[in-house]
Amino acid sequence: MDIKIENLTHIYGERTPFERIALNDITLSIAKGSYTAIIGHTGSGKSTLIQHLNGLLKPSRGTVHIGSNTITAGRKTKDLKKLRQHVGLVFQYPEHQLFEETVEKDICFGPMNFGVSEKAAKRRAKELISVVGLPEHLLLKSPFQLSGGQMRRVAIAGVLAMNPKVLILDEPTAGLDPVGRREMMELFYKLHQEKELTTILVTHHMNDAAMYADRIIVMNEGAVLLDGPREKIFQDTEMLQSIGLDIPDAVRTVRAFAKKFSLPVPTNVYSVEETARFIANSFQARMGK
Repeated sequence: MDIKIENLTHIYGERTPFERIALNDITLSIAKGSYTAIIGHTGSGKSTLIQHLNGLLKPSRGTVHIGSNTITAGRKTKDLKKLRQHVGLVFQYPEHQLFEETVEKDICFGPMNFGVSEKAAKRRAKELISVVGLPEHLLLKSPFQLSGGQMRRVAIAGVLAMNPKVLILDEPTAGLDPVGRREMMELFYKLHQEKELTTILVTHHMNDAAMYADRIIVMNEGAVLLDGPREKIFQDTEMLQSIGLDIPDAVRTVRAFAKKFSLPVPTNVYSVEETARFIANSFQARMGK
């Protein structure tokens, strides 16, 4: 599902003493099936932007196209319910949105609200509990008896139960330890590939943005500052640091290593594994001379 944003401006508290421009004349497109990361410091407009993509916020000015759906400033939007079925939004701490008495009922709530039969919804819940890496017997448990990580996976299953074509992740690993964060990001990437989702990740973790996204949008003060493939974005170290961002650990390590041994700097190393491979191959090449 393609996304096209044209001249989008959003003003909080418009025409009040508390008026604040959160987004300022943003125009961009996101291609179907892509994995895009949106990065920026707190208050840069990241979360405000993505909340326009399923109609949680309406434009003060401009237009948002999501597939065949269009949201235009000052006009009533038709079929928001259908739009929200196609665009799944995973908030920070999605487990706070759980409320049903069993895991199964929580996962089934969304599909049944959109007209899916109880039998079909339960079948979907049974399938998705496995997809998010949880055992089937948890379906009959209260979600509030689960661990925090399990609750988050249940909440994600509830979003996936809608069969979204676009998956928006707003700081989805907030509060998780490094192992939990890596597991969660690997889960999202697997879903992105298997279900051919258009995935949009909002994050302040540069490592996650570098490892998983094929395109990165950098926001600052409600505007798009940089936009392009990760290879291009993370070359502009000074620009990123000027707005309070940094480069990924792997990129920093590889650059320092390449500089020390007068090697060409690779532009495709973003994970710990890739960094180790680059360093090992470099030593082998030097020893073989």
